[in-house]
Amino acid sequence: MLAKINNIQIDLSKPFDISIPLTNNEQNPIAWYQNAPEIEPVKMGDWIGKVSEGKSSTNFNNIFFNPHAHGTHTECLGHITRDFYSINQCLKQFFFTAELISVEPKSVGEDLVITKEQVESALKDNSPEAIIIRTLPNPESKKHLNYSNTNPPYLEEAAAIFIREKDIQHLLIDLPSVDKEHDEGKLLAHKAFWNVKDVNQVNKEARFNCTITEIIYVNQEIQDGSYLLNLQFASFENDASPSKPVLYKIEK
Repeated sequence: MLAKINNIQIDLSKPFDISIPLTNNEQNPIAWYQNAPEIEPVKMGDWIGKVSEGKSSTNFNNIFFNPHAHGTHTECLGHITRDFYSINQCLKQFFFTAELISVEPKSVGEDLVITKEQVESALKDNSPEAIIIRTLPNPESKKHLNYSNTNPPYLEEAAAIFIREKDIQHLLIDLPSVDKEHDEGKLLAHKAFWNVKDVNQVNKEARFNCTITEIIYVNQEIQDGSYLLNLQFASFENDASPSKPVLYKIEK
């Protein structure tokens, strides 16, 4: 089914879902030293909220998870500021032009780093509203990794500044963070992208409407290039929320 959004024609019957579903086992991606998410039926006395147990007419589960640690999530600048800002208040539009690029992080000492030069080269002259970074190599095992204490690749500060200066509003990446796992709390890429100079008193130039989405997975069948991004998330009043970014190929 063809549709036109902001004068861009897409086929709604051909979505590319680049989110990772939340599960309650060790196959779920994990970061930041957390255990696996918990999804289990409510128990009240001898009553169990599970149809297969024979005591309930409905399945009635509690879910315990951390959006930053347990899968695809979208965050606003409230992730790093003293004052509270909610993703549900910062993001009010959900369709964006997007460019998907693939980058193999460079070895820098003991780290693997996505550099400004790599992003600039892959982006060419495109100026999308959103950028999606797929790191190489790209095995499906990424969807099940425990990233804790593994020093995953990250985005260098200069690359985040470049993305900001290109006026790209939404950054999506298949890593647990745009910053180094152990960085003494510097969060250089987060701060550079959101243009936050002081987390204790946010400057007026900070980019309140911009978001970072982490722990996506873009399979090999999806080619680099231009897309329309539908960025949806659960309506939590929180700095971050589990999200479901979906790409649509732009029809020529």
